[in-house]
Amino acid sequence: MPSPISTIRNLGPVTESAFARAGINSAEELREMGADEAYRRLLKTGQRPHFIGYYVLVMGLQGRPWNDCKGKEKAELRSRFDAIKANATRAPLAGIEAELNKIGVVPRT
Repeated sequence: MPSPISTIRNLGPVTESAFARAGINSAEELREMGADEAYRRLLKTGQRPHFIGYYVLVMGLQGRPWNDCKGKEKAELRSRFDAIKANATRAPLAGIEAELNKIGVVPRT
């Protein structure tokens, strides 16, 4: 039986819900894909990027407290975060927004 995401250190119900919207539904799935891909998927759902949220995820997947991230490690994580954020694309429009986009009512993205 899959484990809830909230069983990972530092991650609670709000994070679990955000990952569910990104199609990530278990701690095992999250561990397998890793922090970078999981965070990229979160951003594709429209989640606002936040560096602390990213490094909390990285620390949690390592079984470490969120505030254990410091110095050179934190700077390296910031570089990874910036790259993920720069390469993330907005999720495609869905439902009525997609249909309005097709006929030119919504500006093309």
